[in-house]
Parts: sequence; C-alpha cells; structure tokens
Amino acid sequence: MSPRQLKVISHCARSPWFSRSWNENALCGEYAGRLVLLSIGGDTEAEYWALRKSVGLFDVPERPVEIRGRDAIKFINYLFTRPCDGLDVGRGSYGLLCHQGGGLVCDGILFKLDTDRYWYVHADADVYLWLVAHAHDFTVEIHDPRSWVLQVQGPDSMAVLARACDRAAPPGFKYFDAFQGRMGGQEVLVSRTGWSAELGFEVYNLDPEVDGPALWDHLIDAGAEFGMAGCSQLAMNIRRIEGGILNYGTDMGWETTPYDMGLGRFVDLDSHGFIGRDALKGASRETRFTGFKCEPRSLRYGAAIKSAGESLGRVSAYEISPYLQCGVGFGLFDSAAAMTAAGLVIADRNGKDCPIELVAPPFYDAAKNIPRGLPPLDGMPD
Repeated sequence: MSPRQLKVISHCARSPWFSRSWNENALCGEYAGRLVLLSIGGDTEAEYWALRKSVGLFDVPERPVEIRGRDAIKFINYLFTRPCDGLDVGRGSYGLLCHQGGGLVCDGILFKLDTDRYWYVHADADVYLWLVAHAHDFTVEIHDPRSWVLQVQGPDSMAVLARACDRAAPPGFKYFDAFQGRMGGQEVLVSRTGWSAELGFEVYNLDPEVDGPALWDHLIDAGAEFGMAGCSQLAMNIRRIEGGILNYGTDMGWETTPYDMGLGRFVDLDSHGFIGRDALKGASRETRFTGFKCEPRSLRYGAAIKSAGESLGRVSAYEISPYLQCGVGFGLFDSAAAMTAAGLVIADRNGKDCPIELVAPPFYDAAKNIPRGLPPLDGMPD
C-alpha cells in the first residue's frame, strides 16, 4: 500500500462496516471527510454487470445533515433553489444550494422525516458549516446525525429489500419515498434512491452506535439468493455516467450555476427568495455541459476538449461502458457556443487525438424509468 493510501486511511472517518467492505487490495480516496473505496481490488466490469443484471452492495460516503425546529421549512426555502413546502413526510426531493453569486455550493437529496425534521444527504462539500453560518435568523437546530449509508442497487434490489426488512416496507414504496424501520433488529432509514441510475434503495443507520458489521452481514444474507456482494465506486461510476448523474466537485462546483449544468428545472425564481436568486436572475440560461461518446480509449479526467488546436472545455468524467462498448463521458465547455464547434477531439493518454461525438445525457433510458422499476422507453439494454 502506498504512503498516500496509508495517509488517507489514517485520517479519514471510516464507515461502521469498514471491516467488511475493505480489503488489502482496495484503492481508497477521500470524500466529504470520509473514506471512500474507489476499488475493492476485484473485477470492475464484473461488478458493473452485477449492478446491471442482478444486485450489488455499495459502501458509499455521502453524509446527511439534519435540520430541525419551528422554522425548518422557512430556513430550507431560504437555502434551496426551489421551494419545499409541498414535500410530504416520507418523501425526498433533489435539491440545490447556491451561494450569493449564483454558483453551486452543493447538491443532494432532502428527506422530510417529520413535521419539522429534515435530512439533507449531500455530496462532497462542507454543508454543515454552510447551514450553521446562515441559520442565525431562524429557530432551527443544525445537527450531525452521525449516519452512514449503504446502497443496494440493481434489478433484484426490491427482492433483497423484502428479505432485509424486519417488517415489510410500506405498500406502494415509490421512487424517492423513505421510511424508518428495522433491519436485523437495528433502526434504519430506508429510501428508494441511489447513485447508479438502476432500481435500488439506500440504508442509513439511525443509531450512531450501529453494529455496522452485523448490518452488512444481514444485507449480504438477504441478497445471498442473488449472489449479492460488495461492489466498488468504480463500477457505480460507469453506470452513473451512462445514466446522466452528475458529481459535485468534478462535473460541477462553486463556479458553475445550475443553468451551466442543465439543471435549470430545479430553480424557481418566481415563487420565493433564496440565496443566489438575484445573481441567477441575471445569469445566462444556456447550458455548457454535455455528454460525449468516443472510441474506447484511455482518457484523462480534466483533459482538454479541443477544436483546431484550441481548448474549448475539459473532460469532467469518463469511463469505458461495457454495455455501449465505447467511451462515455461528460464535458464542461467554456461557453454554450463552444459546444457547436466542428471536429472536437480529446488527446488520449498516448497523446493521440480521439474524435468525440456530443450526446445529451443520459446515454440511454432518457425518461429514467429504470430506477422507477419501469421498462425504459428506448428499450431495455441486453
């Protein structure tokens, strides 16, 4: 193991099930101050196909922060780019935070757990401090629930859920629903969400003193009939690119607005005032982010996208898709106009130009029916 790997492992917080998900061949990174297992030393393509055709268990680092109190919804509406008054208890909603300049602070999913109690499960940013810094005029508490998440993703995931719950999931458990229950005698929050663009659910420990290895083993036992095993972030990363799911910190960040990223539908400028609203009113509505396909070559994250030798943007994500049998990635351009340039290429790791074709993500299942448990309108991939 490299000195950098040892440093990452030594200073990052580890999940409660780390002893089950990690092995000595794992490749580790840092995400939101937590250890993330990028690879567990296995066959990434086999893990990808398990995710696509059966089910996989993923130890992921996203973290929730709790907002509670009399002014919770008032505070949330001040922060988020669209109002959340209509969110019912037991439901989640994708939500964006912007700063005063209109750029993105973070993205994540807001869950309503009770009348005045919410969890915001967010990406790699210090959301806790951002909330505390803006809470002074509101009767709210910002709380770290010390919760971690496991994702069970794939076509067989709902069958695993039925076996894992001590009592059955609520009837009509829909995409972006959430409920509090028990698995293996331990209290958990379960949501019909994930980062894979596949059918799946997430499990959050509600007790900070959770018996992590026992919960991991309980889920593995529930998925034994389907051969469920621990899978890596690398396998999920391929699928999230195919599915058009963005990653804060690589695809988007502080300098990009929701409009830059094609996320304007999550911004409501007319219904309420929120941080960044004034800046977004004057911001360009044009998208400068898109997907691309190319030959299955090795490309670097951050590589320049060029036309006639001029750099017009950069690669923000890239993997080789086993299903599509080509390279798939995301590109962030300097402007919307730059996306219309002819002859776009990216230099591969050998320095040879690789022509690309721009494709609006997702690369298939455009209606996102798969995570809803429905057949995709453009056909089910083989």
